[in-house]
Amino acid sequence: MRSQTDVQVQRIRAIALTVTSCVGVARRRHRSLDFYTQALGFELVSDITVEGQDYSDLQGITEAKIRIITLRLGDELIELMEYLNIQGKPIPTDSQSNDIWFQHLAIVVSDMDRAYAQLCSFPIEPISVAPQTILPDNQTSSGVRAFKFKDPDGHDLELIWFPPHQGQDKWHQNTNRLFLGIDHSAIAIYNTEQSLHFYRDLLGMQIDSRSLNWRATQARLDNLPGAEVKITGLRPVQGGLGIELLDYIVPGKGRPMPSDWKSCDIAHIQIELVVNNIEQAVEILRQNGVQFVSSRIAQFPVGGSCDRKGCLVKDPDGHAILLVTSP
Repeated sequence: MRSQTDVQVQRIRAIALTVTSCVGVARRRHRSLDFYTQALGFELVSDITVEGQDYSDLQGITEAKIRIITLRLGDELIELMEYLNIQGKPIPTDSQSNDIWFQHLAIVVSDMDRAYAQLCSFPIEPISVAPQTILPDNQTSSGVRAFKFKDPDGHDLELIWFPPHQGQDKWHQNTNRLFLGIDHSAIAIYNTEQSLHFYRDLLGMQIDSRSLNWRATQARLDNLPGAEVKITGLRPVQGGLGIELLDYIVPGKGRPMPSDWKSCDIAHIQIELVVNNIEQAVEILRQNGVQFVSSRIAQFPVGGSCDRKGCLVKDPDGHAILLVTSP
């Protein structure tokens, strides 16, 4: 089914994670910055502090003052958002992959064994028993290797390796880099068709893949006994970084996203979708009863003389989606 509107997500610009206030007094270093650059090979792009009414209206936080550290891995960007004047709630320590707030970034590696060994030299919290290999009876993901773990704040991450017949072409280019980029962000959902209405029918994203992952391999990957999950992959019209919908059949749906979680809480992850017409997108989402976090379409500087418009909304399950214009 094609989009019911003329609105289209062109690409995913970045994925932003709210992180704790973690600047050490002695070394004046940022814990999350150290982890992503040293353990996972990200490179620093910028480190800025923003405040003012535009950012407060955008994030739905009164008098927000935010340090935003932008990092690059390959072609993809992440933003570490540290609220300097607000202490957000931590991620529940008993979070599981089928809880609806679950969301991970899939970081592509050129050599799983080397990447896993390097990662294990840092203080991570593993989710998976060890790197897992998807069995041949799963045609969509056959031979893919993956390992799930948590960053210092408890955000879920995944290392993923694609065999030659799987994944985007760019993951198979000759390179001496160990960590290559981000393939997708996966989110736990309640209902696939409900989520497709939001991402495909209203925002114009395209279905890229469908699969059913199960048996012992998925159970060891998620640390969920008997795990069985229906996965639907989505990509923007320009390709690149995508979104995966995780619809857990076994052990069933987990806990819902708490209604009182805000952008300053550490569980907050926002996917920044570049849309071709933000005014039309906002109007269509309003007509369809989508929950808005932003009080308006905010205009804010992004460096130099460039400005960007943005509006933060929630998808049907409460995951944060920042609609932005291309600068």
